[in-house]
Amino acid sequence: MLTELLKQHAIVPFVRQSEFAVRKPWSYPERRLLDYLFVYIQEGTCCFWVDHKKYMFQSGQFCLVQPGSLLTLEGLTNTVTPFIHFDLCYNSERENSFPTRPGQIDLSAYMNLMQPTINDLYGIQMPVHVHPSNPSKLKETLFQVIEYAQQQDPLIQLKTQHLVTEIIISLLETYYQVTQTPVHSFNWITSYFSNHLSEPISLEDMANRASLSVSRFSFMFKQRYGISPHQYLINMRVNHAKELLTNTDLSLESIALYCGFADLHHFSKMFKKRTGSTPGEYRKANKSIL
Repeated sequence: MLTELLKQHAIVPFVRQSEFAVRKPWSYPERRLLDYLFVYIQEGTCCFWVDHKKYMFQSGQFCLVQPGSLLTLEGLTNTVTPFIHFDLCYNSERENSFPTRPGQIDLSAYMNLMQPTINDLYGIQMPVHVHPSNPSKLKETLFQVIEYAQQQDPLIQLKTQHLVTEIIISLLETYYQVTQTPVHSFNWITSYFSNHLSEPISLEDMANRASLSVSRFSFMFKQRYGISPHQYLINMRVNHAKELLTNTDLSLESIALYCGFADLHHFSKMFKKRTGSTPGEYRKANKSIL
């Protein structure tokens, strides 16, 4: 079945829209995609809702949204988010396709333009919050695509197709390897914590996901990262709080909620323990001018 799909859909990338987007806090209302959207969060903090599921993104992270997905985008801070809208497979009508606009949810009239998903083509459950094995190279490749995509030279267009193919191969190799590797390899840890930073995450939840006992999971985690799972998670939450304190006017209560702390008291206690200052003191000393 997968082989037949690949025969029907030749891999010929086509970049439809690209930009180094530099914005103050922003939002883009709900819509459904016909093509792929690949975003690198170069600076700032973003909250994306994909098919009614919330994803938090911070600087240095990547997002891939596949065709047919319901999408809402929000930049919680000043952001720099280089992105491309692209087709992966050849479609003779691709010149008629378009990045959908806010409110375009029912795409039944445009199904002839809908791209097949990576999940359908390759049988790989590609996540929204992608965690590439070589993020620096992926970032540079994306930047090159954006630069080339503005040019009309046929040779440059061919190079653009090649670079987009490199991006997809990089992601496919990463997640194919993940599906072939025992889950206790812990390749999923960073992206899993980032995706669920505002939610309660118990040691039991993590151990179950790794198909390990709590004690075994704790031992292997500390062996890999040098600290306990709880301390690792708290460090991520405090680092995210630092960014929100510096780059937003969100209340301390809201930041505590976004970062997954039980309440303001817990937030203040954990923050001061790791930084030496209270959240209010840290904001006063580091606040950006918006």
